[in-house]
Amino acid sequence: MKKALLLSMALMVAVMWSAPSFSADKYVSGSMGIVWMDDIEFEDHDSDDSDEGFELGTDSGITLLGAYGCDYGDYRLEAELGYQTNDIASWAEVSSNEKYNDESEDLDEDGNVSVLSLMLNGAYDIDLGNNVEVYPYAGVGVAHITFEDAPLCFEGSSFRNKDVFSLAYQVGAGIAIPVSENIQLDARYRYFVAEGFSMDKPAANGDLSSHSALLGLRVGI
Repeated sequence: MKKALLLSMALMVAVMWSAPSFSADKYVSGSMGIVWMDDIEFEDHDSDDSDEGFELGTDSGITLLGAYGCDYGDYRLEAELGYQTNDIASWAEVSSNEKYNDESEDLDEDGNVSVLSLMLNGAYDIDLGNNVEVYPYAGVGVAHITFEDAPLCFEGSSFRNKDVFSLAYQVGAGIAIPVSENIQLDARYRYFVAEGFSMDKPAANGDLSSHSALLGLRVGI
């Protein structure tokens, strides 16, 4: 899986910087929106029972995206820088995919988790008429995940600062509506995943995923 993601990234970089890209229409885009993060799951990678772990629940947060891209007509390739942040709201111990307690432990601390991502995306534009387009898209890249004052332990009582790197991927769909000759209003849904990252103290493997609703502008240059 990781080798396939890295190979896809290398291929997209080669295509974006090949000679034909200089004849494509260039653009920049920026988007802002709300992000809902799924429970962040951790498993103890030092335990014989790999199902021992804990989950962190979060409140809704904010997502910011900026991209530079090449428009080839029916499809687009772009490099995207993203940032999302959510406050940590709860902690729960799990075993064999079941929570020990019926309710998660609510937290009063000001901990948060943030994700800085660099993605290479591909999109396919479908013309609906009057220059209105809908598009599915997908991307692969890397993520830097930062936990601040987070209950990163198997007892939920030790608050730590941690940062890890992970391979990431995303899929989504959007609609682009022209507002002037070179400017489009862009609304999209984004599903983002960073999985299989590892840390020590605690010795755990983690998975993170989120859903974002975004609104922004795409400007031809």
